[in-house]
Amino acid sequence: MYVLVSKVSGRTYVGIALDAKTRLAQHNGKQPGGAKSTRAHRPWGIAKRYGPFDTRGEAQHVEHAVKRLRGRARLRFAPDA
Repeated sequence: MYVLVSKVSGRTYVGIALDAKTRLAQHNGKQPGGAKSTRAHRPWGIAKRYGPFDTRGEAQHVEHAVKRLRGRARLRFAPDA
């Protein structure tokens, strides 16, 4: 799971990927497949990674918790151990 920060606007975006570097290239428009919501605030950089998780379900649980936070608070989230 990763948190992106826009280098232009400072906005944050939360997502899940097996390969965060490839997914970042997609968000930045260098490869097809980025999220529509990240197009307007390019370029993006990976600010924080969470994981690895044993299952996708665990990653989605943490993703949901982080998405409930706003802005830079998403970078300070502490998942349950």
